[in-house]
Amino acid sequence: MQPSGINDPALNDLLNDYPGHDGQDELLSPNQQPRAHWQALLAEFSAMGPDTLSARSEEAQSLLHENGVTFNPYEDDPGQLRSWRLDCLPYVISVDDWSYLECGLRQRSRLLAMLLDDLYGERKVINEGLLPPELVYTHPGFLFSAVDSPSQVGRPLLIFHGTDVIRDNDGQWQVLADWTQSPAGVGYALENRITLARALPGLYRDAPIKRLAGFLQAQHRCLASLASTQRQEPNIVLWTPGPGSPGYFEHAWLANYMNFPLVEGDDLVVRDGQVAVRTLGGLHQVDVIMRQINDPWCDPLELRPDSLLGVPGLMQAARSGQVHIVNALGAGVLEHPALAAFLPALCQRLLGESLMLRGREALWCGDQSSLDLVRAAMDEWVLRDITRPGKVFHVDQMGLESVAALRSDLQLRPHLFTAQKPLQAAVTPGFDPSSKTVERQTATLRFFSSIEAEDIHKPVREHAFRIMPGGLAWVGEPGTAMMKSRVVKDIWVLASAPQPHVSMLRQAQGPILVTRDGKDLPCRVAESLFWMGRYGERMDIRARLLREALGRLLQESPQEAVVTLLPDLLTALGVAPDEDELEEELAAMGEHPRFSPAYLLARDRLLTLLSDQAPDGLPMAFSQFVRNSRAVRDHLGDDAWRSVSSIRQRCNAIARTKGVVTGQRLLEAVVVDLAAFFGLCNETMPHHYGWRFLDIGRFIERVLGTLQLLKLALLTANQPGIPLWEVVLATTDNFTVYRRRYRSQLHPSAILDLLLFDETNPRSVGYMLKRLGRQVARLPAMAESSSYRNLENRLIIQATSTLHLVDIDSLADIEHSAEARDILMALLDELIEPMAELSNAVSHSHFSHVEASRQLVTMELTNK
Repeated sequence: MQPSGINDPALNDLLNDYPGHDGQDELLSPNQQPRAHWQALLAEFSAMGPDTLSARSEEAQSLLHENGVTFNPYEDDPGQLRSWRLDCLPYVISVDDWSYLECGLRQRSRLLAMLLDDLYGERKVINEGLLPPELVYTHPGFLFSAVDSPSQVGRPLLIFHGTDVIRDNDGQWQVLADWTQSPAGVGYALENRITLARALPGLYRDAPIKRLAGFLQAQHRCLASLASTQRQEPNIVLWTPGPGSPGYFEHAWLANYMNFPLVEGDDLVVRDGQVAVRTLGGLHQVDVIMRQINDPWCDPLELRPDSLLGVPGLMQAARSGQVHIVNALGAGVLEHPALAAFLPALCQRLLGESLMLRGREALWCGDQSSLDLVRAAMDEWVLRDITRPGKVFHVDQMGLESVAALRSDLQLRPHLFTAQKPLQAAVTPGFDPSSKTVERQTATLRFFSSIEAEDIHKPVREHAFRIMPGGLAWVGEPGTAMMKSRVVKDIWVLASAPQPHVSMLRQAQGPILVTRDGKDLPCRVAESLFWMGRYGERMDIRARLLREALGRLLQESPQEAVVTLLPDLLTALGVAPDEDELEEELAAMGEHPRFSPAYLLARDRLLTLLSDQAPDGLPMAFSQFVRNSRAVRDHLGDDAWRSVSSIRQRCNAIARTKGVVTGQRLLEAVVVDLAAFFGLCNETMPHHYGWRFLDIGRFIERVLGTLQLLKLALLTANQPGIPLWEVVLATTDNFTVYRRRYRSQLHPSAILDLLLFDETNPRSVGYMLKRLGRQVARLPAMAESSSYRNLENRLIIQATSTLHLVDIDSLADIEHSAEARDILMALLDELIEPMAELSNAVSHSHFSHVEASRQLVTMELTNK
């Protein structure tokens, strides 16, 4: 159905599936004409045409996928990947609407800041009866340990505030929720804006919309102003729960954008009332913590004792004034849904103003009259239990037993329940790339506010807030959680003219202290880089070896492959069956018209390594690799991260494939993507401690893999010989080098020289030991005063000496001499042992960060 009165044929085609609507429509006026603030944008879209718009939409989706944008907390689990779709049609707000919204959002932030200050201070609103004490004191967000904290006198409790807003069907702005602990969405809003700017560059460049970066600049200044120290560059960190968090992408992206170190709870420690980061160079004091963790999990000593995310002693450090936490611990009480019923009166009392942005009709069931209203018509209300955040009760969608249990619970503890009236939202346009038309949607908008830096030290009544001129929108019915929506939208706030670009990089005031040593790297980050290198190299080795094994299945006759090569390759990959398993599985194979049971068994065993259920399979190794890479997301360049996203696509496809040919091709692509990833890391990461740990992890794994491969091919194989030697050269990517150097038949002595002794060959053990020695020697010394070599240096020297002191002539005839084979076996074992121990030595010296013990009690010894 086409909207009536539109004469532009191209626009009519675009709006062909845009049906009529009786209530508020953000796009069309009551006479079905595009509203004034939409006309220019619609003209641009209609000029592009549906096909171009669909292509741009797919491009935006590809950009999001490349950058790893997702809400999925288990992104490293193949098959569980879940991402969003960014609508290329933004949510457009007119100049007049924004003027009203901005005033209302500022007022709301001022009101909540004063309310929070009062609740943890004089508590006038409770004493005067404006808020029931049961409503406040029973809420899990009210922290009694933060009440009357001396450190909060004259300092703001509420710095950053998120507000969920919708336009209802009558055209009025309504507040759905306030987020005051760790408001999420700023990073996603910025990523949406950047993605749309790349997908629609001409439109974005010329559009008169307000930019977002200025808000982040102001927030950065605000956080710096909070520091109690007088340093020019205070240490501000962004505290994340870690890669398992649903919003970890945003945390890493935002930390990188705002130039903050990204830390986890294990990175932080409280000493002498101060919070510090554990780094390779020791403990570095933290001035301000921008947290992304909710109140209960922040301090296991004073809050939830079962928290594995928190920092013991953090609340005491905050009370002492040595660190400022944004937002202050205890701010979660403002997220109480029942506050909406009391905010109009509170606004009049605290600000002397009428509340501009009201919430939907709400009742606190702790009030008897409100409880009676709710119980009389429960199906007309949406009920929430404050002890179960996120849990919503729709009585009309529940069974009789569930309703009876809810009624009983409501009667026993009514003060823990809030009732809210359902809302019908206005509709807004969205582009569907599959149908290539504009469709109607309902969306929730999240806006953000931050206190102005110059008001930090003023009384709370004088605080002014800055509102981000945009935000994050997601499609769904009012009240739908952001992370449950699959379609998100950018919010474009119109300006009178195109706005200039704003950069987060700012001109330094005076000289800046240049630093290059990298000792401020958190120990956890160094460890994740180390294991990212190990798992990445492990993936590379197994992908290469599995690729060769699948290739042999295709290239050789089934009878010959089963006898000559496949058993040894199964052993190398760790999937060779023992004798009992072999008999059982061969018997279960049955007859096949073309292939023997042994061949089918080998094929099935190899293909299991492509499954995400195999503990030693490639997808499982990737899950470990990506878990560590996500932990250091803010240390990886954008191009390197795109390589990770590409590997993820390959591994997800590998987990679904059942064919040998397809599997081999995907493995080849994985090998190339891994080479690209490590090459980009080598080219873009500063060659300081983080890169060194990545390199050490890679080469420990490569040395061990090469030694095990040589041991199998030359000593323990069932069928040693040319086919297996070819696999060794192909797996180590030395086939071309060998042929160019020797141009003759394969010989084990030449293979040994190439892969064991030749220090000019990057794939040889000699070269890798030399590189490991250089990298380990340049790591930060934990004991500067020691005159002795640490364990990892001694292990490198031990392995290098073993290799250098071997009598090469004694290995000349390993094909025919048992003595030569024994010498080679002893040599390989003597190299494997220190390399296997090196990983633990590096971890103990640099990642455990064991502090020297301190005497807590002064003891006086007397002679009697």
